[in-house]
Amino acid sequence: MAKINTAGVDTERVKERLDEHKTKMKLSLKACAHCTLCAESCFLYMARDKDPKYTPSYKFLNSIGLLYKKKGMVDKVTLGEIRDNVWERCALCTRCYCPLGINIPEMIALARSICREQGVYPRFDRE
Repeated sequence: MAKINTAGVDTERVKERLDEHKTKMKLSLKACAHCTLCAESCFLYMARDKDPKYTPSYKFLNSIGLLYKKKGMVDKVTLGEIRDNVWERCALCTRCYCPLGINIPEMIALARSICREQGVYPRFDRE
């Protein structure tokens, strides 16, 4: 198993943040049925020719889900991937609807705040 280069990431702080929301986060991840019924509530998904990377469930699972799976042991590259999901593919408009009751915007906002704390911000240098 390759060692993750966590240089520049306060993994203890990431773990603390995940632990603060552990119950709700675990329940949300467990409840997600991968049904994609949330997809059409996302205007970015609809505007991007229904690209699966814009479905709310994809953004949720590939941000908080990834942080949870790696138990906070992430590097800057992984946080960069999460950044793309939570800022470039999500306007945090809170329109996404999960029929199972998952508060997707809350989970994406948590991922954003973890990225911010680790110095990973939205990219404004792209056209």
